[in-house]
Amino acid sequence: MADYKQIDKARKTLKLGESATIPEIKEAYRTLSLKYHPDKCKEKDKKKCKEKFKQINNANEFLIEYCLNYKFPFEKAEDVKTLEEKQMKDYMKRFYNGWWGDLNNE
Repeated sequence: MADYKQIDKARKTLKLGESATIPEIKEAYRTLSLKYHPDKCKEKDKKKCKEKFKQINNANEFLIEYCLNYKFPFEKAEDVKTLEEKQMKDYMKRFYNGWWGDLNNE
């Protein structure tokens, strides 16, 4: 699982804002990869361009993979009251089950 530091580093490498669509990621990648492609750099800057190009490729692969593998919840959201009741019931089951009868039957 990706952590925020990895995501932030990758988006900054591609010079993206706080949010971006997959087409925006691809466009940023294309623009920067053309700019820093080792075959397009001057001879004196080849080593620097090669390293930057590698960083750009890694950032693009990371962000695209992260976006494509992101899990979206499609379940109906519970309201806060129902969620709080569920959490309280789970708490009671874990710590007080058997003291006042069987809480699993409720």
